[in-house]
Amino acid sequence: MYLDSAATAQKPQIVLDALTDYYINQNANVHRGLYQLAFQATEDYEKIRQQVGEFVGVNADNIVFTRGTTEALNLVASSFGPLVVHPDSEILVTAAEHHSNFIPWQQLAKRTGAKFVVVPPDDQGIVTTDAIIDHVTAKTAIVAVAQVTNVTGHVVDVARIGQAVHAKGGYLVVDGAQAVAHMPVDMRQLGADFYAFSGHKIYGPTGIGALVGKKQLLQQMPPIAFGGEMIDMVTEAESTWAPSPLKFEAGTPNIAGVFGLSAAITYLTQSDAEAREQHERALLDQLRTGLQAIPGMTVYGDSEGVSVVSFNLAGVHPHDLATYLDEQSIAVRAGHHCAQPLMTQLNIPATVRASVGLYSNEDDVERLLSAVRAAGRYFNESE
Repeated sequence: MYLDSAATAQKPQIVLDALTDYYINQNANVHRGLYQLAFQATEDYEKIRQQVGEFVGVNADNIVFTRGTTEALNLVASSFGPLVVHPDSEILVTAAEHHSNFIPWQQLAKRTGAKFVVVPPDDQGIVTTDAIIDHVTAKTAIVAVAQVTNVTGHVVDVARIGQAVHAKGGYLVVDGAQAVAHMPVDMRQLGADFYAFSGHKIYGPTGIGALVGKKQLLQQMPPIAFGGEMIDMVTEAESTWAPSPLKFEAGTPNIAGVFGLSAAITYLTQSDAEAREQHERALLDQLRTGLQAIPGMTVYGDSEGVSVVSFNLAGVHPHDLATYLDEQSIAVRAGHHCAQPLMTQLNIPATVRASVGLYSNEDDVERLLSAVRAAGRYFNESE
């Protein structure tokens, strides 16, 4: 039984078929050959860029294909960051960020001499929208936040944060890795300057994702990887770049991954968004309520969180609990979840995290609850 969809989602048949079909019937490099197979592959590839744009409410030229959220966030930090961050600037993140939305900004602050500001959580591991806005100042150059955090599932109001940041002259970067599978994302309403997400968390392949950026900002940014297909002209003395987004996509891209991402978006959008949200909400409510009834249980986050529930059982190390559950054929995540600053703030080494997907059901949750109760009895008796 799989309850680790926040780490990576299982893949529907439509995605597997798309990968196979590309390699069998469409396998050619894109943006290169003049023969029909390559021309068709390129045309389909760029149609998918348009599809991804429509998925998040932007045009195709706002979409840069990346290996995933991590690469997208690093691209913004390495290319855009130095354009707006200076020694007297502040870079604002929260203690609840995934390392991929923490370390790039920490390192940018070190390189530029900017002040690195980390907004602390409350005792449930939540950093609220208001707390983030309260830390925005006239010196804030960049605010980088997850729309949905990967430990507690807490949802911040990106639109409100964006308004506050822009009012002070700064820019907003959003980690959307945990959001896009669980809620509609429309950049026109969010107002973020950059938004990053991964295909494998929305039922697509690994190694593919997207950076969504405002066109005028992408145009200003220099490329950070160099090679084939990202150039306009190359001479012995100088090189010029292709227009965005191609200037950020050096070398042969993950073409099959793009086709798989297209199938995943089709799969996701063909289902009813409201029904998806209601289904997952019911499962998380069932899980949270059941866990809270277990003696010695600590559940992090709040009832409004999406995607995940993190918890610890008194006297049982999270790794031991996850191993016990694995012996019952229940797959959950245990560890710091690439969020060590949050674990430090909460004064814990790790948590157990269960996360749901479209394929999860009430029986899965009840099996998990039953196994956790049994684990409590087992470890207490062992003492």
